[in-house]
Amino acid sequence: MEIESIYQKFKTSNGVSTDTRKLPKGCIYFALKGDNFDGNKFVDKAFNNGAKYCVIDNKEAIINDNCILVDDVLKTLQSLATHHRNEINIPIISLTGSNGKTTTKELILSVLSTKYKVGATQGNLNNHIGVPLTLLSFTSDLDFGIVEMGANHQKEIEFLSNIAQPDYGLITNFGKAHLEGFGGVEGVIKGKSELYDYIKQNDKTVFINTNDTTQVKQINHYTNTVTFGSGSKNDCKVEFIAANPFVSLKYNGIEINSKLIGNYNYGNIAVATAIGQHFNVSVENIKTAIENYQPDNNRSEIIERGTSKIILDAYNANPTSMLAALNNLKQLKAKSKYLFLGDMFELGDDAKKEHQAITDFVEANFDENIFLVGENFFKTKAKVTTSTFSSFEDLIPVLKTLNISNSTLLIKGSRGMALERILEFI
Repeated sequence: MEIESIYQKFKTSNGVSTDTRKLPKGCIYFALKGDNFDGNKFVDKAFNNGAKYCVIDNKEAIINDNCILVDDVLKTLQSLATHHRNEINIPIISLTGSNGKTTTKELILSVLSTKYKVGATQGNLNNHIGVPLTLLSFTSDLDFGIVEMGANHQKEIEFLSNIAQPDYGLITNFGKAHLEGFGGVEGVIKGKSELYDYIKQNDKTVFINTNDTTQVKQINHYTNTVTFGSGSKNDCKVEFIAANPFVSLKYNGIEINSKLIGNYNYGNIAVATAIGQHFNVSVENIKTAIENYQPDNNRSEIIERGTSKIILDAYNANPTSMLAALNNLKQLKAKSKYLFLGDMFELGDDAKKEHQAITDFVEANFDENIFLVGENFFKTKAKVTTSTFSSFEDLIPVLKTLNISNSTLLIKGSRGMALERILEFI
């Protein structure tokens, strides 16, 4: 069936879903397939749960006239999303980067929402399935749509850009994330820059952080740029004041005090400020939006437990974000400090070297209460004062013996380590 025909059915539906367990009544169910599942097997369940149509790519799954047979369900979902994006024709702001994507997206959403009606990626639905679902959730009455893009290999951002067709683009940073898929740091830079390449080819606008030396090199490559940073020559000047522990900045002579910790969040706040300025959001509204933003979902959360303060940053980790979090902890004043660090995933051949580098940094800058968890950290050469554990289960007996008070704790690791479980024992 042609995309236009499917689109007409989409317009009479209540959106799309790929999961029969949480399926809005009257929606179109897309029967996606994966390595361990086949959505075609759940068509009957989808209809029973209220689906209006089911898009399938196995003719044996046809059970009524509301089954739409296509060659490839995923490609159809992606094509439908691009078709919808062009039909509603709203400005799309896309962002990617190694660290801080979701926080930055939420900050931009908060700032723009003080003046405009804005749609945005929900959670971190930022891959080849999430981006289409995000686009299909947008409506023509929006003033802006914000699309977060994630990637773990080259050409992925190029692919997602061609689906979303952004009018504005920004890269939060280039860090040591997904090194295995990208083939090293230079591969990360090349892969993330595919968003800027799309913008350039289509004569759209990029936002560039001039405090980031890697991004500065990109400026001369593009015609339409909005620069931001601490320098006076920027289109948007945002001065960093302090991060003790929360980030404070100055913009247009007004101090902005965020609820985000660590100077590594400066760029995330600065770009949200720059986008607000570019789209004529008042200084007062920018300040209010940023100061009211509260991080959650294990991303740089500050949790008070008795007399202690916990920095919970257990959503994800890579060498760049880990080092930034450690440098932030280093400069904080506290009677005592505890470090609970979990393995960093998807580093490929660099895993041994990068975990040892973090171990060396920790031991050079912190004296005690160092707990490293995971197979990679367990293999590092650590001092006697550093405790290493091959798994979280091995850490539990030690957690039960700790009597922590008047301390600052950092909990950080990759999502698969689920180090937020430590909170149960503190």
